[in-house]
Amino acid sequence: MMTMTATEVARNFSRVLDSLEHDEKEVGIVRNNRPVARLVPEPRRMTALEALEGIYGVLSEEEGEDLLRTVELCDRPLATEMRDPWE
Repeated sequence: MMTMTATEVARNFSRVLDSLEHDEKEVGIVRNNRPVARLVPEPRRMTALEALEGIYGVLSEEEGEDLLRTVELCDRPLATEMRDPWE
């Protein structure tokens, strides 16, 4: 974790944000030699392909087919129109 004074963060805010985004390191902010806050990077977003890339070879062919059928079912709308449940 990088530590900076509040003044340093204010003067270099764009650089601090770049560091959070690219280095994914927390930044501790101190004032009068006391920690007062922490800036934490957002978790990195993944595409579905990135999330599932490690699954190849882990699932059996049958499990893979089941997963594919489930995903295909999720792509379809469940109902074409909304109904009033109290009718």
